[in-house]
Amino acid sequence: QHRAMGLFDRARAPKQEESDGSYGGGEQMNASEAGDSSRVYNPYEGLAPIGFDARALHEAYRLPAAPEYLFTEEARIHRRGWSENLTYYSGVGYLAGVFGGAGKGLSDGLKSKPETGIDTPKLRMNRVLNATGNSGRRAGNVLGVLGLFYALSESGIIYLSDGLTSDTINGIAAGATTGALFKLASGPRTAAVASVLGASAAAALQLGRHLVDGA
Repeated sequence: QHRAMGLFDRARAPKQEESDGSYGGGEQMNASEAGDSSRVYNPYEGLAPIGFDARALHEAYRLPAAPEYLFTEEARIHRRGWSENLTYYSGVGYLAGVFGGAGKGLSDGLKSKPETGIDTPKLRMNRVLNATGNSGRRAGNVLGVLGLFYALSESGIIYLSDGLTSDTINGIAAGATTGALFKLASGPRTAAVASVLGASAAAALQLGRHLVDGA
């Protein structure tokens, strides 16, 4: 009988400790109810004696701000890929042509006079809109195609040279190739002249880029 009572008391003891809050989360709940200050739980607390450094957590999750490269040669070269080049140059060329041509068309439309003596505000507005749309569309198409040729030429030259030539030489060669391709249907002489003009424009672009980077 005494042994049965002892087992019963031993089984009932943990329940009394839980109700009294003598272990587990009871003390924390009573302390929070009493208005005591709480602390942030650190699962790595107490591991410092065995060589754990809590500062290593900040280093483990610190991400680099710049792209990481496998080889140092790739890290020194800052250039876009061929698809980015294609999107960038063709898009910038088309938008520049559209806005520039629209401005030229607007100026021409405002200066133009009607063929007949009748000129109303509605006719003047229609004339300005037609001139703006036609000039912007033509200039946008031309510069968009030039940007497309330039992007493909530059990416092809970089691929063939295997990165042995500088970006300045690649840009000038791409400009010459772009001019030749754009006027190739007009004959070899016209294509040669356009190639020289394209190389000159590309050299001016590279010079301006160096000046901006140096500033």
